[in-house]
Amino acid sequence: MAAAALTREGGEDAFRRLFRFYRQRDASDLRGVVDFSVPGAQVFRSQLSISSVSDQDAYRAGLQPVSQWKAYGLNGYPGFIFIPNPFLPGCQRHWVKQCLKLYPQKPNVCNLDLHMAPEKTIDLWGQSKEQLRRKGSSKGEPRSLLEKLRWVTLGYHYNWDTKKYSANHHTPFPSDLAFLSEQVAAACGFRGFQAQAGILNYYHFDSSLGIHVDESELDHSRPLLSFSFGQSSIFLLGGLKREEAPTAMFMHSGDIMVMSGFSRLLYHAVPRVLPNPEGTALPSCLDQALSSDLPVGSVIEHSSDEDWQVCAKYLQSSRINMTIRQVLAEGQKFPEESGTNGEGQAPSEDNHCQENSRAKRHKPNTDS
Repeated sequence: MAAAALTREGGEDAFRRLFRFYRQRDASDLRGVVDFSVPGAQVFRSQLSISSVSDQDAYRAGLQPVSQWKAYGLNGYPGFIFIPNPFLPGCQRHWVKQCLKLYPQKPNVCNLDLHMAPEKTIDLWGQSKEQLRRKGSSKGEPRSLLEKLRWVTLGYHYNWDTKKYSANHHTPFPSDLAFLSEQVAAACGFRGFQAQAGILNYYHFDSSLGIHVDESELDHSRPLLSFSFGQSSIFLLGGLKREEAPTAMFMHSGDIMVMSGFSRLLYHAVPRVLPNPEGTALPSCLDQALSSDLPVGSVIEHSSDEDWQVCAKYLQSSRINMTIRQVLAEGQKFPEESGTNGEGQAPSEDNHCQENSRAKRHKPNTDS
């Protein structure tokens, strides 16, 4: 059955019906999925604030000059901006390595902390790299700790139980990721954006992200930034209610998505992770080597061949997504009664298949 026909059926809400459709392993009808590499009728070019980001600052963040970016909007979704891979050759590798090697380190928080002793999660990279490097194609092989990683939180740590942030659950936000986020936000017209919280989601081919809205931040006037690396996915962007049928779109490695204004509080989800469209183990943009001549003040670091071998092996069956948000407006504080502290949820898997308030902690998810 075609995706368009599903939106007219009764029973389930329109968003869930399409989620289930694209979640199916045999859903070969992807004609309705927007592909920004070949923009169709629903897509239009978006204007960027080229003068807000100097070429030097773009280079320092590992990005092409903003004048060379392509940016698109979607009819019916004001405030939504899609930027197909604006990264300089080799620079995606830095962010992949940070997400696998550095950002999961303490004092940051990850899903493994929920059911493992603290000393067991100190060095996920060190405990996993040899196992990953030797990994074959057999599905029966035991998974490394990195392959069991589902989410990491940065800055103000999101509390999956209360669905809140708080002042007393905060650690320093990574300076390199803050700089990248500030340049992208400025290019999209949001100068002064402060990267205060991040949720990193780690997907495999059997992972999905349930239907949700990212509304826990106290300031919704600032955008939500989403960065994707590795294998591709289908992203669903809906409306203010789940009865509104979502638009499906592909996200590929290096793509950036910005949700602001009206689109900031829309329902969205990731029903499926797909092999990259080139049919190769990794998309070609990840095979490109980093230039040896990095600009002064660059936040990008060279990865050793040994480290990249581990990252590349991981990404052959995985996708990493970074969502960055500003939690508080300038001068704003958390309410005194606040307790502990999207793609804001955490991805779930087939064998963790019920959508409820604890789905982000990998409780079963009926949308899977």
